[in-house]
Amino acid sequence: MAEPNELPTPEPLQGYQLRVVQEVLLALLAGEASHGYQLRARLALALGPLAGALNDGQVYVTLSRLEKSGLVGSQRVGQAERPDRKVYSLTRQGRERVDTWLNDVSWPKPAPAEFHLKLVAAAAAGLADPVGIVDRQRRELLVGLAQAQRAALAEPPRSVAALLLEGVVLRLQADLRWLEACARYWNQARER
Repeated sequence: MAEPNELPTPEPLQGYQLRVVQEVLLALLAGEASHGYQLRARLALALGPLAGALNDGQVYVTLSRLEKSGLVGSQRVGQAERPDRKVYSLTRQGRERVDTWLNDVSWPKPAPAEFHLKLVAAAAAGLADPVGIVDRQRRELLVGLAQAQRAALAEPPRSVAALLLEGVVLRLQADLRWLEACARYWNQARER
């Protein structure tokens, strides 16, 4: 991959925290051996404005863990007038892990379960009004939705980051609909 002059620094979307998933780096390495900066640049390109939530050191920490686990190997490559670079490549075990990951159809646990339990516990213990908790969460999601929509509109047509942002927008819209259902339920429970 051609090395970019500098990484894009899009405005990060508020409230997003991204962790570099080991399998993502392994999959990127399945295409070609790369150094950390190249991998980070590919992640930034794929994530668009969400890349701002990615901690710079996460890629390198994750690569170190993958190397200790035997999923990647590395070698130092000399450069003229610059320090040597550490170039990472996939091991056989790493390729097997990528294949397993690509065939995995499980979905992350739904976030609403934890939020639902927060509402139930707050109501049961009389700690807080569940409707107030829902309203605060709704306001936060509306801010995130507005940011994601603005970021999606700023992306070039048919960019891979635009596809990700469309997913973020759709997920936030679904979460907002669910929060409306929560507010209805807890308002009715208050009236009983």
